Amino acid sequence: MTDTPVLIVGGGPAGSALAIELGWRGVPCTVLEQGDGTVDHPRLGIILSRTMEFARRWGIADRIYNCGFNNDYELNVVYCTSMAGHLLGRDENPSCNAMQPPPQSPVKRQRCPQMWFNPILEKAAREYDTVDFKHFHKLESFEDRGDHVLATCLNTQTGETVRIRTQYMVGCDGAASGVRSQLGIDMLGKPVLSYSMNIFIRAPGLAALHDKGEAERYIFVRPGGTWANLTVVDGRDLWRITIIGNETMMNLEEFDAQSVVRQCMGTDDLEFEIISSIPWRRTELTAEHFRKGRVFLAGDAAHTMSPTGGHGMSTGVADAADLGWKLDAILNGWGTDGLLDAYEIERRPIAAMVAAASAENFRAWTSVPDSDRVLDVGPEGDACRQAVGEHMKRAGRADWDSLGLQLGYRYDDSPLCVADGTPVPQLDVLDYQQTARPGSRAPHAWLEDGRSTLDLFGRGFTLMRFSSTVPVSPLIDAAQEQNVPLTLVDIANEEIASLYERKLVLVRPDGFVAWRDDALPTDAPSLIEIVRGAHVHATA
Repeated sequence: MTDTPVLIVGGGPAGSALAIELGWRGVPCTVLEQGDGTVDHPRLGIILSRTMEFARRWGIADRIYNCGFNNDYELNVVYCTSMAGHLLGRDENPSCNAMQPPPQSPVKRQRCPQMWFNPILEKAAREYDTVDFKHFHKLESFEDRGDHVLATCLNTQTGETVRIRTQYMVGCDGAASGVRSQLGIDMLGKPVLSYSMNIFIRAPGLAALHDKGEAERYIFVRPGGTWANLTVVDGRDLWRITIIGNETMMNLEEFDAQSVVRQCMGTDDLEFEIISSIPWRRTELTAEHFRKGRVFLAGDAAHTMSPTGGHGMSTGVADAADLGWKLDAILNGWGTDGLLDAYEIERRPIAAMVAAASAENFRAWTSVPDSDRVLDVGPEGDACRQAVGEHMKRAGRADWDSLGLQLGYRYDDSPLCVADGTPVPQLDVLDYQQTARPGSRAPHAWLEDGRSTLDLFGRGFTLMRFSSTVPVSPLIDAAQEQNVPLTLVDIANEEIASLYERKLVLVRPDGFVAWRDDALPTDAPSLIEIVRGAHVHATA
């Protein structure tokens, strides 16, 4: 029997991110991972801006930027009939080296295939003395006993049964989550958007085969519509082909991967090696609940979505950041159980929204207008190709340029945030307008010392004061009485003050605005009670 405050089941991106978040906060935790941490078939490849902001917080952004991807490789998007076929259109995007962070963030996105990203996260987690990462450990069963959870797992190398007593357990064990299954929590939504097959290949001579130029992704259209895409993995020789098909394609014994690769290339001249092929279903599902007693769900165990746009992993990492500070608050004695109830209240609507947006992205670039003559020679073929190309460029923008969805998601209905009466801004998937309205991610701005305002947040609550004459002692005293970590930061910068719009702004440990006004409320202790979750039950 061993004891740990938090037991994390699954060491993928969500599980490792939660371990890092807890380790960064000094909270001991144990991670159970069935395998050895290696990824043989990279499913994800793009690390979006919000995840990179968390990586900046944890001090590992440079590891991701320097993961080994060819950062001089141009990340265009090409629409064509095949690699040797007709060019339909292209969206121009710079390489990772040429890319600059958007004005709304201190960081930029980065291509980092999962075979490198997972080990980067795991290594960062294991660097904390408080994190115990157990490979080859499979959860067999668990029992929520009210005041703790008792988990039984198997060391698959030694055959030893290991029992772990924990205060809280988090299932980060993927789409087929055993934790979710034992909890009896259903997945709601659309169980099948499409059937697909991923083919992971090595093709050193691919660049010399075609005239389409470098691209992050090549999307293939033939008579009948969009049917496949080719995605860069390392910016050199490794590629992933995704075929959109039907259920019959899921049989690996009958699937002719060699033939499909040649169809994508449009020629038999390319020499390539098939590393692996994996069938999968594209879904839009969200767990009915993210919490049951002392057990939580995060990442793909809580939500699955189309990878179109790269939001699945990013949403899981955001789950980890949200749950991490709440567990820290509970385990350190200043938070109430209401904080843990707020995890589902905050994260479940976001997961459902992002899953729906990802499904819409998929439908947009697969809903091609009449493409029956896309291979024809002559004026009618030319007209068809032009129409298809223009449609694809319009439809694809939300896939490649979704900063509004990445950074603009909000906790409008969170009981931990105090509404200020301002109108609810409409979320635009493409364009992101920063706002300090409660429930929103606190805006980024550069401070005079070279830090971002985002660098001020994380360890505890941050009270930003834009006028030093405004008294704040009652709130600071109330926080001290409840042992709530609160840091006062005075900012004498009119541009930043105008961005935050109020003289006082209270920011949560996860970087979201909890409250703002030009003066403290008459009853300052009540604000502390709200942010520590004391009123969540009544609100929820």
